[in-house]
Amino acid sequence: MRLIADLHIHSRYSRATSGDMCPEMTAVWARKKGISLIGTGDFTHPVYFSELKAKLVPGGNGLFKLKKGEQGVYFMLTAEVSNIFTESGKVRKIHSCLFTPGFEEAEKIIMVLSRMGNLSSDGRPIFGFHVKELVKRILDISPENVIVPAHAWTPWFSLFGANSGFDSVEECFGDQANNIFAMETGLSSDPEMNWRLSSLDRYALISNSDAHSPGKLGREANIFDCKPDYADIMDSLKKKDPKRFLNTIEFFPEEGKYHYDGHRSCNLTLSPQETKKNKGMCPVCGKKITVGVMHRVDDLADRPPGYIPANAIPTRHLIPLEEIIGDALGVRGGTKGVKEEYDRIVSAGGSEFSVLIDLPYDAISNFASPRVVEGIRRVREGRVKIAPGYDGVYGRIEIFGEDAPSLSQSTKQMTLF
Repeated sequence: MRLIADLHIHSRYSRATSGDMCPEMTAVWARKKGISLIGTGDFTHPVYFSELKAKLVPGGNGLFKLKKGEQGVYFMLTAEVSNIFTESGKVRKIHSCLFTPGFEEAEKIIMVLSRMGNLSSDGRPIFGFHVKELVKRILDISPENVIVPAHAWTPWFSLFGANSGFDSVEECFGDQANNIFAMETGLSSDPEMNWRLSSLDRYALISNSDAHSPGKLGREANIFDCKPDYADIMDSLKKKDPKRFLNTIEFFPEEGKYHYDGHRSCNLTLSPQETKKNKGMCPVCGKKITVGVMHRVDDLADRPPGYIPANAIPTRHLIPLEEIIGDALGVRGGTKGVKEEYDRIVSAGGSEFSVLIDLPYDAISNFASPRVVEGIRRVREGRVKIAPGYDGVYGRIEIFGEDAPSLSQSTKQMTLF
């Protein structure tokens, strides 16, 4: 059974998050997107956890469904937590995703973590102890619990972050490193970039939306061929089984807001090579440049760009349908006209992923304009232009630019569809 899963999202109890991020609305949008399984997000928040217990019913498989509402979508209990601590004279800031199969295990996690920080302050709580202690405590509660480094390359809050991270999994997690078997690549990197590090070959590289509003669900996701079952999904990741963990759906990493180096206040974007030439300083104001994901990967990589490991899980790079429609119409995404056209196309095509991935072009042309069909074709072929994101600024996509080149040859090589 094909499952498209987005396992890292947030609830309305997280900062800067839509009030629509509740189980009922995320389930409606998951169906619209074509997502079979979504994370709940933020189960560590006491008020939200009470809401989850009132609205979800266990399925006996480590997953949940709504008691009332959309029944075609499964939920998994998920959360993100932040650990900020000092090691080797440096402040470290690491975010981690937590997965758990049941309310009982989640309640025990809440009980343990509530003694170590304020869980009510935000959907993504902050703790002052070492992240390896988090791994130990979570797994002491149940060996079925899973901890995954979140958005592993983001400069400020991640495992490999240029400003606060480590240079290896072992350096970060110490004696708990063997309990880490997957990591999230984040929007500003993709598996292709991570394949350049031979030390990451043994990890399952997962991709999720980190959505703060329902419309952002599925901008990255994972495709499984397995039962809708928590243990089976986690086992497929632990074993990096290509028969069950089929591939990931990716943002073009250039669109991520920390892909390139730069200085937001100076409206300046730099490649890693340009940053090194300027000795890490902004040539406009003289202050320190924010080092992006590409630069950090370059620093740690022991393989050239384009290298594909033997056990690599394939990827598929997509641009959200609303953005394709907006570019086709020559207007910004999010306008009333774009939203109406999006709803019409998704209704006719079955789901957003059906339109973006599954349906042939002649079928799409029955309900979408020729220009939208051409936009989908260009995205599938990787023929887009993107001005890379930097220092918190998202990259800018241009699908219909003149002779838009392919951004990722390895994407074409690894495509399954």
